Amino acid sequence: MGEIILVGDKMFLIDSILLAPLKGVVWLGEKLNQIAQEELYDEGRIKEELMALQLQFELDQISEQEYNEREKELLERLDAITESKKQEKQDG
Repeated sequence: MGEIILVGDKMFLIDSILLAPLKGVVWLGEKLNQIAQEELYDEGRIKEELMALQLQFELDQISEQEYNEREKELLERLDAITESKKQEKQDG
């Protein structure tokens, strides 16, 4: 511990080494969050899910109630994306 106290540069280096695993976990968490947000707000993906949902319904793989519930969720996500884009245009 004497090295840490004696030289400021070495202290920084040791702190960086000790915090590296934590920084890696934080970075990974941020990346996962970014990917999840991109998927959640990807219009193309949501439209694909809507088409797949409709196909499942037409093939009697899901009930009408299931279809209506899931369709409502997907349409709400599309509306949220549209509103978000409108807000960005107004703000930007």
